[in-house]
Amino acid sequence: MSKGTLLYAQSGGVTAVINATASAVISTARAKGIKVLAARNGILGALREDLIDTSRETAAAIAALAHTPGGAFGSCRYKLKSLEADRARYERLLEVLRAHDVRWFLYNGGNDSADTAWKVSQLAKAFDYDLTCIGVPKTIDNDLAVTDTCPGFGSAAKYTAVSVREAALDVAAMAETSTKVFVYEAMGRHAGWLAAAAGLAGEGPDDAPHIILLPERAYDEAAFLAKVKQVVERVGHCVVVASEGIQTADGRFVADAGGGKDSFGHTQLGGVASQLAARVKDALGYKVHWTLPDYLQRSARHIASRTDWEQAQAVGKAAVQFALKGQNAVMPVIVRGSDAPYRWKIEAAPLHKVANHEKKMPAGFIRKDGFGITAKARAYLSPLIKGEAPLPYGADGLPKYVTLKNVGVKKKLPAWQDG
Repeated sequence: MSKGTLLYAQSGGVTAVINATASAVISTARAKGIKVLAARNGILGALREDLIDTSRETAAAIAALAHTPGGAFGSCRYKLKSLEADRARYERLLEVLRAHDVRWFLYNGGNDSADTAWKVSQLAKAFDYDLTCIGVPKTIDNDLAVTDTCPGFGSAAKYTAVSVREAALDVAAMAETSTKVFVYEAMGRHAGWLAAAAGLAGEGPDDAPHIILLPERAYDEAAFLAKVKQVVERVGHCVVVASEGIQTADGRFVADAGGGKDSFGHTQLGGVASQLAARVKDALGYKVHWTLPDYLQRSARHIASRTDWEQAQAVGKAAVQFALKGQNAVMPVIVRGSDAPYRWKIEAAPLHKVANHEKKMPAGFIRKDGFGITAKARAYLSPLIKGEAPLPYGADGLPKYVTLKNVGVKKKLPAWQDG
């Protein structure tokens, strides 16, 4: 076994393929003779010295992670502040890393996680501790800078496009005597990538979704209601897809639930689909149904994109390779070579160019009327949902997923007292 251990952790909302990344990280490190520890529940596990010994898992179990959704080691939403403001936490983290001879730290998450990985790299530098930090991309929001796409997005996008197409057939069948308007809510606080992916469900002007509401365009209720009425009168029904984060021109979230902030400081949003449905019913008198797929859109491994699945494993493998080469404070990102045929590769990008940067939908991807996507967006999105990822099924007709033993390592430090 090589000197030093590798610590891997998952952060933020999980995806259908984040465990595929974990599988690739562990198997790649094993092949190099590197022991891998996993922090239980993300950075919290590292602070608590609650570490999992992945060497206690069989090769078959690690391989099965590649088709198992969720977060095998637990995740968290926990944002570390600056080195100055959170000095005690950072010093504790360094104590844990030293105690277990951690020389490589891989943090698998979104924007805030990239920021954490960057800060930990600065911490190690400040204390002259030999540590290589790698941020590993993951988010269904697809809003990480530099990378062409984010592992997790392609599968959620596929789920969204398929669900909207299937629901639209249902609505069309009943429209004459029942539901006239159907509203589907997609995740996406500031970036409308997932809602935009619903546009792949149809191509013609009368194909669903008929209206897509994106955070990149200010929500105008009068224009929205007029468009709904126009579509219903022309087509007979209207399918609407809305990002949870749509805002009015004055910057107010349409779905602001009034519930304060989450642990990352984000406004708690709640139910834009129900609010839009209520306004359509009140203003236009149409019978309306709405849906909030919520966790379903990010956990649907049964309909994962093969492209996404392969990219999730590729960034995991590259993360280990970069770490062992000493490429500190970088993230493996996906670089697109062409749309058709779709070609991509993995490169290293500096973490500071990813952390605290947000990639939104380009203006050229949004239709001039603001209610749909352009041909450019379709060319970008289409390859990301292509292909089906293999999934074993049991005799009961359900997918065969793996549950790891997650055996903890012996603690060497006093218990952590936060705050």
